[in-house]
Amino acid sequence: MVTLCWAVKGGSGTTVVTSTLALESTRPALLVDLDGEIDTMLGLPEPDRPGVVDWLLGDGPPTQLDDLLIDIDDTTFLLPCRLGGTDGPTASMPLPLPERWAVLLTWFAEWEAHSGGEVWIDGGTGTPATALASGVEQRWLVSRACYLSLRRAARSPIRPTGVLFVSGHGRQLRPKDVERSVGAPIVATIAEDPRIARAVDSGLLASRPPLIIRKSLREIT
Repeated sequence: MVTLCWAVKGGSGTTVVTSTLALESTRPALLVDLDGEIDTMLGLPEPDRPGVVDWLLGDGPPTQLDDLLIDIDDTTFLLPCRLGGTDGPTASMPLPLPERWAVLLTWFAEWEAHSGGEVWIDGGTGTPATALASGVEQRWLVSRACYLSLRRAARSPIRPTGVLFVSGHGRQLRPKDVERSVGAPIVATIAEDPRIARAVDSGLLASRPPLIIRKSLREIT
């Protein structure tokens, strides 16, 4: 199963949620970073090799992707972002060709078949590439009960198959309002909690993820 997670508005916690889904998976997991923040957030050394974005913008064979993988633990692997030494993709970078996304999706399928695992993609913020979104089985929107976020999501050409709902105090919008706005069911609810931010800030998300987020996502991993 390949799952794409993304948000239409910054600050929704997409990187934290996607990384936790991969780390808590009961099967081998490939964590794909299209946003450029996972290695830093998990306290990993900065990659000394190109990443998936470099590969997408080039013309190298899919076998090169095997050499880009970084071990997070015994069963979790990171396909880092990296873009020629910058902090990740920018709005001004060229867009990958649709056929490069198709090759990447084929490689994901081969990795799953070989490992018996699943693929989790951190799509970052904004509208995912159509060639990517149309080729994955699950498209999960990470969203708070924020009117502006839901308004953007409702207008997005990419339709989610599910919502990872980040709940918080002081919001008037209810879960059913979120589902109605985006036309997809909530598959998990993650409570806003300062312990999650502290785990990220201290680099402990990979080794000691807070129980509250583990419990929230356990049923869908």
